[in-house]
Amino acid sequence: MANTQTPASEAPHGDVREDRFFTLPVNILIFASFMLGMSEFVVVGILPDIAAGLQVSEVTVGNLVAIFAFVYAPCTPLGSALSARFPRFVTYLTLMSVFLLGNVLCAFAPNYPVLLIARLIIASVSGTLVAIAMTFAPDVTHERYRTKFIAWVFSGFSIASVVGVPIGTAVANAFGWRWTFHIINLLTVVLLIAMFTVLPRNSHIVQVGFLSQFRLFFDRRIHLGVLAVVFGAAASYVFYTYLTPIMRDEVHLPEQYVSLGLVIYGVACLCSNLTAGRLAEHGRGVEPLFHLRWVYLIHAVLLCSLALVHWIPLYGAALLVVLGLLMYHFNASSQVLYMDVAAQSHPGSMNLASSLNSMSFNIGIAVGSAVGGLANDHLGLTWLGPVGAVFALLGMVVTMAMRPYVGHHLER
Repeated sequence: MANTQTPASEAPHGDVREDRFFTLPVNILIFASFMLGMSEFVVVGILPDIAAGLQVSEVTVGNLVAIFAFVYAPCTPLGSALSARFPRFVTYLTLMSVFLLGNVLCAFAPNYPVLLIARLIIASVSGTLVAIAMTFAPDVTHERYRTKFIAWVFSGFSIASVVGVPIGTAVANAFGWRWTFHIINLLTVVLLIAMFTVLPRNSHIVQVGFLSQFRLFFDRRIHLGVLAVVFGAAASYVFYTYLTPIMRDEVHLPEQYVSLGLVIYGVACLCSNLTAGRLAEHGRGVEPLFHLRWVYLIHAVLLCSLALVHWIPLYGAALLVVLGLLMYHFNASSQVLYMDVAAQSHPGSMNLASSLNSMSFNIGIAVGSAVGGLANDHLGLTWLGPVGAVFALLGMVVTMAMRPYVGHHLER
């Protein structure tokens, strides 16, 4: 029998969360995102070490990044729809255990095929873990902190890129790449123990059939939200995929300062996620994302000006920081759209709705990276910004198409 949702005033830790946001359950869920992000991104930092250790080319190891995204995108909605039919607490810990198994395989992989299988295992559960984490919001924090919770869960990935990846790279350089995964495994075991101890055990099992949950995909508001994220992510990843050569060849940043430049860009991205939470507080349903239509336009203009940085390096350095601040501006607003639409019109699809941002963003990454590669090969680094601007403009058009739903965002 389906369990009913625990009211905010009666939920576990209710008295604590009325007073402050960073309760222990919230911190644990943020840390879980950090671990997911570190496991996903650290391959980029230790790629040469893995290639040398397994005696394969760097291009072969680099393919793990693209393969990860291609598996992550379809598995996220499918896994989220399946997970809605099982007790949330048990499902979450089970999938975290699968995540741990994948990383253990990475640490002990004797060859590339085993490492590939390990990465596929991790990719198959990572998006679903993020989606389930989002459904904990009403049980671990107050309603007024909902968008802040969404922003911080997404920020776990940014923190991983800023802090986790450099640490993982340093460990690999000092002790070997396998020790990077050993540390991830140790931290994941600690995380599992903490989750078992403090996360609420109440469930929101749905009675809707597996296929019935996908009726959510026929809602036009969901179409627009997904497209807005795909175009927004693609706009950034057209140039972000080649951020290091842009810093080196266009901004003329000395080689020894490129790592510092990447860290600064990562901090800007973290701020982008946190700012996204503030932007998402303005309205419900489609309204927060609709309000960002002019931000998409500003993003497009700035991306076009990226073509000028070869001649104005100082401007280029400042511009990259600003582009980092805009990179995730839509994350929380799109998540609000998905979850509000599902709560009102498709209540059996909450887990699926929670997965759409991760799914859409990874599609945007794949599209943006592919288009960026073509643009770089045929036009050069200088034109990556203007090409990315096309996607940003498409994002603005999509958000403007949300106008008919503003004011009626929770009506079907």
